[in-house]
Amino acid sequence: MAINSTVSGIVPGRRTGAVLLDKDGTIVEDVPYNVDPAQMRFAPGAAAALRRLGQLGVPLVVVSNQPGVALGRFGPHALAAVRQRLAAMFEEQGARLAGFFFCPHHPAGAVPRFTRECACRKPMPGLLRQAAALMQFDLRQSWMIGDILNDVEAGKRAGCHTILVDCGNETEWVPGPLRKPDHVVRDLDEAAAIVIQHFGGPLPAAERSGMETT
Repeated sequence: MAINSTVSGIVPGRRTGAVLLDKDGTIVEDVPYNVDPAQMRFAPGAAAALRRLGQLGVPLVVVSNQPGVALGRFGPHALAAVRQRLAAMFEEQGARLAGFFFCPHHPAGAVPRFTRECACRKPMPGLLRQAAALMQFDLRQSWMIGDILNDVEAGKRAGCHTILVDCGNETEWVPGPLRKPDHVVRDLDEAAAIVIQHFGGPLPAAERSGMETT
């Protein structure tokens, strides 16, 4: 079962949509197995994206695979400091981290409690469904944004719109009917512009012309 950590309680979606965000490589730079808040830095475009998304009034939710727990690199308690730092980073940009959900499992782990196949490790949709159930938002009106196709597949399985941030972190490109994103962008700020347009905000023509849709 996925483990959930939230910031200052759950911010309900009231059956509207939410923005679901991968963490490593999407919001913050991808430092493998990092749980040191001092090493957390925004990925390119992420700070600007949060300034945009913070004005939407919909829940911003992080959904993250954390196999380091199963592999014995750190305990699940170490992610509390990560959550707190993420919340502060969001707040610095005028946004609010509504929820933080992570999967601690891996089938090749070293810690028996967390060593198994599960329904919450992306590309499975369990984290997204758990977030929607607890926070009461509609996955069909939501967006899943991540930097690899496993994020896209998780979003598709959950019924979300999907955006791939093609920043070089996807290296395998395994195809499949659930692994074709609705949009491909260069960074999270471009993704935010698409999401804002979807929720009724304007998208400047200069930004629209620079985006690739699939």
